[in-house]
Amino acid sequence: MKAPIIIDVAGMTGLWAVELALVFAIITVFLFAWKQVVPRFNEGCKAAISGCLLAITNTASEFGYGSIIAVLPGFLLLSRSLKTAIPNPLLSEAISVQLLAGIVGSASGGLSIALGAMSDVYIAAANAAHIPLEVAHRVASMASGGMDSLPHNGAVITMLAITGLTHRQAYKHIFACTIIKTVAVFFVIAVYYLFRGHII
Repeated sequence: MKAPIIIDVAGMTGLWAVELALVFAIITVFLFAWKQVVPRFNEGCKAAISGCLLAITNTASEFGYGSIIAVLPGFLLLSRSLKTAIPNPLLSEAISVQLLAGIVGSASGGLSIALGAMSDVYIAAANAAHIPLEVAHRVASMASGGMDSLPHNGAVITMLAITGLTHRQAYKHIFACTIIKTVAVFFVIAVYYLFRGHII
């Protein structure tokens, strides 16, 4: 290694807080429910490990799939077209993230790939239009769940496996939840532009 690895401790505080909260929760359960936990410990560990491995495997496969797509010529052509086809930066970002999340089958994967490929363009467009980056971030995060509701999505497959339901039984509910959230993105954009003068 030519240079040492520098870790921004302040940026990791949120992650450490979650991990610390989980550790305290486990300790609390052992302290107050020891008699109930010990007899079922092995059975509970098996169920927990099984569910954990399923989620990890699905997430890893989706990210791998998305990473391969991100280097294909078709993806590069699509991303360049989306940069120039929609002049409004918030609408362009929302639609681009949705489409890319649908292609890779993962909200987090689509979001990270879309912002990784086009973040410079979106930041420049947001700054030119005097749009706070916090607004652009919220729009992208909410938009990532729209096309992400497609049947091949890793989170959908994991949830159905854990609940024991089929696509036929649960998909209409999944579709309703994700589409309502995605439509809300465009409502948020409309509200932002409506009250933008008052905010500034």
